[in-house]
Amino acid sequence: MEALSISTLFGLLAGLLFLSAFFSASETAMMAINRYRLRHAAESGVRGAMRAQALLNQTDKLLGVILLGNNLVNIAAATLATIISIRLFGDSDLALSLATLLLTFLILVFSEVTPKVLGASFPERVAYPATLLLTPMLKLAYPVVWFVNLFVQGILRLLRIKPPEPGHGSRLGLEELRTIVLESSGLLPREHHRILVNLLELEDITVDDVMTPRNQIEAIDIEDDPERLRQQISTSHHTRLVVHAGSSDNLLGVLHVRRVLHALTGEELDPQTLKENLEDPYFVPAGTPLFTQLRNFKNSRRRLALVVDEYGELQGLVTLEDLLEEMVGEFTTQAPSDMGYLRREADGSWLAEGSVLLRHINRKLGLSLPLDGPKTLNGLLLEQFEDIPEAGVSIKLGGVPVEIVQTQDRAVKMARIYPPASDEASSGKPSI
Repeated sequence: MEALSISTLFGLLAGLLFLSAFFSASETAMMAINRYRLRHAAESGVRGAMRAQALLNQTDKLLGVILLGNNLVNIAAATLATIISIRLFGDSDLALSLATLLLTFLILVFSEVTPKVLGASFPERVAYPATLLLTPMLKLAYPVVWFVNLFVQGILRLLRIKPPEPGHGSRLGLEELRTIVLESSGLLPREHHRILVNLLELEDITVDDVMTPRNQIEAIDIEDDPERLRQQISTSHHTRLVVHAGSSDNLLGVLHVRRVLHALTGEELDPQTLKENLEDPYFVPAGTPLFTQLRNFKNSRRRLALVVDEYGELQGLVTLEDLLEEMVGEFTTQAPSDMGYLRREADGSWLAEGSVLLRHINRKLGLSLPLDGPKTLNGLLLEQFEDIPEAGVSIKLGGVPVEIVQTQDRAVKMARIYPPASDEASSGKPSI
């Protein structure tokens, strides 16, 4: 060292600080890189991504070689700073202390904080080129890294800590995946983003939330007059009809209208012909998650299911179209009898039947009515009033004014919903 000039020593010190910055930036970038984006880039043939993925598959050895190099250059820089201080100021305690403080500042600013911020901000730009040096370094220093890792593994065993398998820590649960999708709204087309969010929510929504209630199911009584049966079938807006005998609890099956079209042209519709073309009813328990029911529809090759409660009583009807609409939105044509159940008025208000599902109102009007209790508007209103309200009475549901328009048969038949002002909606207690 005595043969080297002061300028050469300063140049060596600057080089060591640069190497320290390289190791610091590389460590942060390799740890901060998005593993899923990295895997996609590697599968696409990006060489830097392939090298980075190979290094991250042996994280303990990668960290070992980075920390080995970082500590070596930092210690070498400290030694070199001491030599420079002695050359310039002699064996002075004050000079050595000032040199230590100055080197600490230089390492902290130029070799630690700044490169690590750059590595965290641009992980791919830093990590891919860094692998050109880290890969051969790992091969050359492998014996040293292996020896060091023996002690590391021994300490972990003493502490009873078992490192996770490679790639296990990067696996995502359903909630984490939902958070990623919600935060990526600006990166995806709006329609794609909405479908992904709806798909992730299928596990939280049950058939009760989307089924057609029992009193709204279009069914035919096989004991009715044949002419009435003919009229019901020929004018139906559904391809499948529930068939019962006498009481609606005596279900016989499901009729596919297409199978009896030929019988409609005859003079008399034979009930026996209907029975021969019935499909066995497919029952599902209330509370079944939509995702589970979607899989059940696929396995059973069915498109319609009857929802029953714990006592076997019919609660409603759910179809494959109901499930698909939860994912992609409304796409089927509504029957004319259903077109007016939720209609926008000239004054900006919405006229809704009490049987309308709250989920449909929230989706159609952009509201946030509670969904953890009653499923229909009538149920929510009766729950809040705790009585059968009279026409003309109004209530606020979370800041949304709702006026009772008509009541009938101990239920709210029709209500008017007024869209809230821009910032007026609140989630407080409903007030009459």
